[in-house]
Amino acid sequence: MLDRIKASIPALPPAEQRVAKLLLADPRAFATLPVAELSERAHVSKPTVVRFCRSVGYDGLADFKRKLAGSVNEGVPFVHRAVDEDDKTADIIVKVIDNAVSALLKYRNDTASHAFERAITALAEAGKSGKRIEFYGVGNSGIVAADAQHKFFRLGVHAAAIVDSHVQVMSATMLEPGDCAVIISNSGRSRDLLDVAEIARRKGATSIVITTSGSPLAQMGQGGATQVLLAVDHPEDYDRYSPMVSRLLHLMVIDILTTAVALRLPGELRPMLQEIKKNLRAKRYARPE
Repeated sequence: MLDRIKASIPALPPAEQRVAKLLLADPRAFATLPVAELSERAHVSKPTVVRFCRSVGYDGLADFKRKLAGSVNEGVPFVHRAVDEDDKTADIIVKVIDNAVSALLKYRNDTASHAFERAITALAEAGKSGKRIEFYGVGNSGIVAADAQHKFFRLGVHAAAIVDSHVQVMSATMLEPGDCAVIISNSGRSRDLLDVAEIARRKGATSIVITTSGSPLAQMGQGGATQVLLAVDHPEDYDRYSPMVSRLLHLMVIDILTTAVALRLPGELRPMLQEIKKNLRAKRYARPE
């Protein structure tokens, strides 16, 4: 909601822009203050505050405040940041989906393509030359690593997902220049994955790090010709909430990499993918009429 309003500011009249800037400066206070105080703080009339709410797509100030409060609350700790304890099922459906869609759209708008280009090039070259592509993750990120391995091995490349910390160290130690280590972490602070990143760097492999910017792991994914950071920032506090939006964003990054690499691999790949689909159809017990 706040991202959408911020993007709409240039299209608003000057007086309504002042209301928008007051909102963005302190959304929680805006949701609780009476219209008289809002108008005084923004140096506009009371009707201007109401017009602003309608200009950005709401029925009026009351409707705007109600939805704003739901947007800026802290949610239910350890469950989900976007829901409240007393939400009805219909509210939960809308809030969880809106939260996910908002994060995906924000990532689309904020992401720089040059880091993806470097990662895609390294992965495609590793695939063409028969080098190893290893996906490393622990906990929830281990599930994302398994999904990545499931997608990449169908491209005919040497792909593996490694989630055991001891095996990760052994695998990283056997990496060589030209191999790719894709390291996935929500927090970017896992000791096991920091160790893997350091070993991969020493061995000369290309490290592709998928994590939040500013974390220790992100810092290890920057600054070198063989180090690529695909920063994935999101509003979830990994200490307070179950990883939901972060997992979706990481899976989306894997989908982008898989799709782009598939387009760069040799032309005989597509007939093979077609054959895989054909053979999988034989595994279905219930077939359409």
